[in-house]
Amino acid sequence: MKRSLLLTVLLCLSLLGFSQDKNPDEEQKTNEKSSNGSTFQGVKYGVRGGYNISNLDFDDTSGIVNKHRNSLYIGFFANIRLSKTVSLMPEIQFSAEGANAEPLHLDYIQTPIFLRFRLSEKVHMGLGPQVGLKVHKEDDGVNNFAYSGVAGIEYKINYAIFVDARYTYGLRNVFNENLGIAAKNRTIQIGVGYKF
Repeated sequence: MKRSLLLTVLLCLSLLGFSQDKNPDEEQKTNEKSSNGSTFQGVKYGVRGGYNISNLDFDDTSGIVNKHRNSLYIGFFANIRLSKTVSLMPEIQFSAEGANAEPLHLDYIQTPIFLRFRLSEKVHMGLGPQVGLKVHKEDDGVNNFAYSGVAGIEYKINYAIFVDARYTYGLRNVFNENLGIAAKNRTIQIGVGYKF
């Protein structure tokens, strides 16, 4: 875990080192209009990654030792500009979630679809649905698909680099119904992103 955390910190520092100063209004002005004067629908691509704090929200916690899990996530996204203040951000990410006990480790390949709103030049917020496919484990009594709702906020450092935080709450029981156990996954993500 320490090695993974160090790798994340080094990645963040590398991204900061490669960034160049640019007028913060340049992203907004670039390609805002096409040659015929109509609004240009721009698309940007990027990567984001960081730190997960996750846990399982059990319906009945009696007799269950339920500690949170600290882990990592990394994802790739497209930011599709729909208007001056709204964009659509489909993403694919790997996210290590679940609870601290090894049998409750739940690793997913996820596809959030984030509707992103511009609150100011530097601050954006968003929300949307997310579908996850469980990886690494089979026949462990956990459903292979997870459905969640996601909300988050983003702060733009410069034209390419941003920091963000998201909260994810599961909408489906993570366990198979025949086990008689009910729990939903919940995760806080804190990280950094880079737009190419």
